[in-house]
Amino acid sequence: MKVTRYQDQELHQNPHGVDVRKLYDKESAQVSHITLQPGEGLKAHKTPVDVFFIVLEGTPVIQVGDEEELCEKDCLVESPANIIHNIYNPTHNVARILVVKAPRPATVSRIL
Repeated sequence: MKVTRYQDQELHQNPHGVDVRKLYDKESAQVSHITLQPGEGLKAHKTPVDVFFIVLEGTPVIQVGDEEELCEKDCLVESPANIIHNIYNPTHNVARILVVKAPRPATVSRIL
């Protein structure tokens, strides 16, 4: 059995400038852990594969297309491939989000 703890993973360089740590990276899927400090967020972007987000801690705002919602812990939010999406943390608390892309993208996300 392989156990991966997000705290033990190296920071992954990303165009958003936030704390991202890759937890799983296989052809079938890619899983990352994002920590957003108060006021931090991702830049709006499109991903070439389906993505879903699971809020682990905090209440970030998740935007998919023209919709956005303040999401609480234990929410799962789906984002279809090639749809603009964004996550930001407007609160005074840390937000942690698990991001799952399936299958693993063959090309990089497009920042808008």
